[in-house]
Amino acid sequence: MATTSSGLRPAQRAEKQRIMQQQQGLSHGWSSLTRSLNNGQQSLRSKDTKPVPSSRRSVTATSRSLYRDFDDDNDSGRVRVAVRLRPRNAEDLLSDADFADCVELQPELKRLKLRKNNWSSESYRFDEVFTETASQKRVYEVVAKPVVESVLSGYNGTVMAYGQTGTGKTFTLGRLGKNDASERGIMVRALEDIMDNISIAFDTVEVSYLQLYMESIQDLLAPEKTNIPITEDPKTGEVSLPGAITVKLRDLHHFLELLQIGEANRHAANTKLNTESSRSHAILMVNIRRSVTGKVEDDISYQDKITKGNFPIVRKSKLLIVDLAGSERLGKSGSEGLLLEEAKFINLSLTSLGKCINALAENCPHIPIRDSKLTRLLRDSFGGSARTSLIITIGPSSRHHAETTSTIMFGQRAMKIVNVVKLKEEFDYESLCRKLEAQVDLLTAEIDRQQKLRQSEKSGLEKQLRECQDCSQETRKTLVTRSEFLEKENTRLELDMEDVLAELNCQKDQNSLMQDKIADLEMRLKQSEQHQLENSTYHKLLADTTEMYEKKIAELIKQLEVERARSKTAEEQLNSMKKLSGQKLTQQHEMENSKHQKALVDTTWIYEKKIMELTKQLEDEHTRFEDVQEQLHLAKKRQTDYQNSMQKQEEMSELRSELQEMYQLHESTINELQSLKAEFKDQIEEKESITVKLYAMQQKLSAEEKQRKTIENELEKLKKCAPEGDTDFEDEESYMKENIRGNSVLGTSASLKKAGPLRVTKSAAQRVIVAKICEEVGIQKIIRLLTSEDLDVQIHAVKVIANLAAEEVNQENIVKEGGLDALLTMLRSSQNATILRVASGAMANLAMNEMNQSQIMSRGGAQLLAKTASKTDDPQTLRMVAGALANLCGNEKLHMMLKEDGGMKALLGMVRCTNSDVVAQVARGMANFAKCESRAIVQGHRKGRSLLMEEGALEWLIGNCTIASASTRRHVELALCHLAQNEENAKDFTYRGGLKELQRISMESSREDIRNLAKKMLKSNIMFQVELAVRCST
Repeated sequence: MATTSSGLRPAQRAEKQRIMQQQQGLSHGWSSLTRSLNNGQQSLRSKDTKPVPSSRRSVTATSRSLYRDFDDDNDSGRVRVAVRLRPRNAEDLLSDADFADCVELQPELKRLKLRKNNWSSESYRFDEVFTETASQKRVYEVVAKPVVESVLSGYNGTVMAYGQTGTGKTFTLGRLGKNDASERGIMVRALEDIMDNISIAFDTVEVSYLQLYMESIQDLLAPEKTNIPITEDPKTGEVSLPGAITVKLRDLHHFLELLQIGEANRHAANTKLNTESSRSHAILMVNIRRSVTGKVEDDISYQDKITKGNFPIVRKSKLLIVDLAGSERLGKSGSEGLLLEEAKFINLSLTSLGKCINALAENCPHIPIRDSKLTRLLRDSFGGSARTSLIITIGPSSRHHAETTSTIMFGQRAMKIVNVVKLKEEFDYESLCRKLEAQVDLLTAEIDRQQKLRQSEKSGLEKQLRECQDCSQETRKTLVTRSEFLEKENTRLELDMEDVLAELNCQKDQNSLMQDKIADLEMRLKQSEQHQLENSTYHKLLADTTEMYEKKIAELIKQLEVERARSKTAEEQLNSMKKLSGQKLTQQHEMENSKHQKALVDTTWIYEKKIMELTKQLEDEHTRFEDVQEQLHLAKKRQTDYQNSMQKQEEMSELRSELQEMYQLHESTINELQSLKAEFKDQIEEKESITVKLYAMQQKLSAEEKQRKTIENELEKLKKCAPEGDTDFEDEESYMKENIRGNSVLGTSASLKKAGPLRVTKSAAQRVIVAKICEEVGIQKIIRLLTSEDLDVQIHAVKVIANLAAEEVNQENIVKEGGLDALLTMLRSSQNATILRVASGAMANLAMNEMNQSQIMSRGGAQLLAKTASKTDDPQTLRMVAGALANLCGNEKLHMMLKEDGGMKALLGMVRCTNSDVVAQVARGMANFAKCESRAIVQGHRKGRSLLMEEGALEWLIGNCTIASASTRRHVELALCHLAQNEENAKDFTYRGGLKELQRISMESSREDIRNLAKKMLKSNIMFQVELAVRCST
């Protein structure tokens, strides 16, 4: 206890010294903060009042900005202009086959020659000249990369493309490069460089994607936001769009998703000059906020370096990437109707931009910036404080000589504009103030907690010391009891060893006796074997003698029978003699007969005597045979006794091995006892060392407690500093994606490609698993599994194919390897609900591609989908089938085949299912069908009454025009508006109530573009106007 208290005193002194130092540092920080604030304000005032060279014009004023040159050139703020020549396309080759190109490039001299005819040409110089073979990477590195690097350094920047329609502006700027990474445009490459050069933890990148369509600013990431106002800061003159959505980027993949969504919502149309002509100006705004951790720039004064070195600095910059819509002449583009109106607004805004460029190039006192919203948005790019790069795109054809000349002159005038490039830095006073306040709160709380902590730590350490002492005593007791137990166990084992040894000696004696018995038994066994051999020989002799005697007896019996036969013949002769000769003869014969009888009796007696001797010999032999059998039985018994003795010998060997194991166990117990004694000594020494280390543990615990508290305080600071709008942004982003997913499926096959595919189930983990399976197994083998006889294998294989078909990269390989045929076969023959559902989903994903759509229809895909819809009531399967048919409806070339194959009838028949998802897909299909049909009618490709009218779709659309689902209602309203665009459908609308719903849509629809479209249809159709006038009069 004494050592503990003495150890606490220096710790208390050190803690007091640390608190005093922190208080002094805090007061010094407040004083330096006030000094730096005053100095910073003075320095910033001096920077703001710095004179600007007369040769440079500035339209906007930026507060707290510092002037800095980008390079050593005198005209570093000048607008850089590059020209890019589009390769000759098929139309140019056909129309200009007899004429040379009107453009001659001299890239090594950075010059361009424009030919009027074979003997007259004009030469123009640009900052860079790109031939038709120039790569996207080189264009980016020359035109946009210097601007991106300056934006990362804290300056504003603009990259813009200008040129005639169809000359490659969107290809240069907005190309995604999904299939070929080398074709990625400036937008993707710029954001890739930005994300690689920032820190996600400290810097933020936010993007907005807008389009200027018919002088109306629309948000491409949230299409429902239209007519977004432009606001200007009266002090700084900065232009902002408060109604536009700004999305905080996580990574490059996130930006690619947003860019794909924006491109899907951008207005495009087919003209004579370009199949996918952009009908709006697209503007990508990238706002970057970076914290400067190092020293500030060299051109700042020494006093500013001192003040800024202690406080955080924030650099805010903005990058604009502008894809202008192409200028066009109405006579060449053939624009009519809505396309004509779009062309007027495009040319008007480009004319306003040209006027501003001319005024800036000629140093006019008045710049007509407010003539167009485009010039207001680009106010900082031309004549402002941004570093600007302009790339103008031209074509080689001499047919467009006037447009090419206009584009080149635009670039030449833009090269004369010089911007005042400024660095925008701000002190991050808020974070510094929060940091100092947190430090003050931390120090005050720490001073208040010191006394309590010391008391609690002292009591805790005393408690730990008592616990350690109790623990050491308990361990000592346990060790003593364990050692006593081991000693007792050792004595018991020794006694057991002695008993085992005695038993072993007895077993040895018994073993020696058994060995003697075994030797006797072996001798007897040998004798019995000899007896057996003798008996066998004796048996053979006995058998031979018995056979011989039996033969002799048989011979004697024969001789006896012969003698009896003789005696009978003699008697017969005697009787005959008696009869013939008389009594004398009879007496002689009787005498002879008696002699013969005596001889016969003697011989029989001799034979019987021999027989008696032979039978007696046989009996003796039988008795001897029985004795031999008894001896054999004894020998067998001795043999079994020998075997038993051998088993006992084996048991003896086992006992020996057990004895040896017990001996080893005894030795191990002795070693364990010695190790336990050593461990006991070590624990005693450890107990002594624990008491020494208690003070060190106390200091470590206090340090860890302080570290934990500092971490908690930092977490609280981070929570306070975190932006409050993150959750709102997530909700807004999810809502935005839902709206975009609903809108992007409408339109041509090109827009279908950009729309999100209808997936069965898709998650990040599942994508990884499916990609791994595809790499290891291969698409070809997976497609073969679709024909497997095992149902489970078929289900898993079709799920993998469906997930692969959701990626556009895999669709071509799936169709090429026969996946489409396999899916159609499964729809034709399978009865399993899961296979039908997943196969229909895979067909829906494949139907997103225009090439796949024609193959599906040519192979009877629509008939199979219709048959599948007729034989199932599963909502999920019907949703997949409806999605596939809805995607096919987006191709105007397939409409007649869809009708003939029963696809439209099946799509309308699926409304029997009340599931909202199925109804939504049906409505989407009708909207796609109606929009493609109306486009074909406007372009003059089709005439006559709508096919949907013939299928009876109008009644269903009118009945579901006020459905609860917003996305479904939007599709129904769009379908009605596009059907009304066909004048052949006017009678049906009038008589079946469609006109009334169209009038309601024009006033009550939730979307302004749908309301405008409905109003336009009501005004353009004469029959509708007459009917409405009649109704108003009645």
